[in-house]
Amino acid sequence: MKLIFAIVNKDDSSAVQSALTKEKFSVTKLATTGGFLLAGNTTFIIGTDDEKVEQVLGIIEENSKRRTQIVPSSIAYGAGLSSAYPIEVTVGGATIFVTDVSRFEKY
Repeated sequence: MKLIFAIVNKDDSSAVQSALTKEKFSVTKLATTGGFLLAGNTTFIIGTDDEKVEQVLGIIEENSKRRTQIVPSSIAYGAGLSSAYPIEVTVGGATIFVTDVSRFEKY
């Protein structure tokens, strides 16, 4: 048995959740915030059999796409002077951790 943690952009979370539940995977959904852009994410926790891990990963990949976004940034020139300018960053996609489960119980 495996436990999958999938961190997905909030814009993709509904599609990911719908696709996973359509395929009968039990999903726990947590609202989370990323540390770099301080943007909203959704972390999914999915427990599944070893042979279904690739299916879960395929569903997540299919429903969470990378895209670029313009975000404000600032640069300091010293002596208290700074300037704000936009930069383009890649957001979306998914960050996934797959771990072994040594014990599972459901009451």
